[in-house]
Amino acid sequence: MNKIRKDDEVIVLAGRDRGRRGEVLEVRRDGRLIVSGVNLLKKHQRGDPNRGQQGGIIEREGPIDASNVAIWNDAEQRADRVGFRIENDEKVRYLKSTGEVLE
Repeated sequence: MNKIRKDDEVIVLAGRDRGRRGEVLEVRRDGRLIVSGVNLLKKHQRGDPNRGQQGGIIEREGPIDASNVAIWNDAEQRADRVGFRIENDEKVRYLKSTGEVLE
């Protein structure tokens, strides 16, 4: 069970995009995340007339390591840590500062 999951709102803690917030679009097996609007890369793409794709320079999100992001706590307007606990025979994620259950 991962601490950060798809559709979580996170804030970047380290790197050139420090302080930016975004939503997790994808969680990879190697421990990296794709976050919307963070770590934008420019890819030079050749056009393909058979598919109807136009060539040019395309901006897209690159992967960022999960250790460089933290869950955004909207109630306190700051980054927060995530913990696990058992409630009603079920393992749940919660915010360490407030104890609020995520989900």
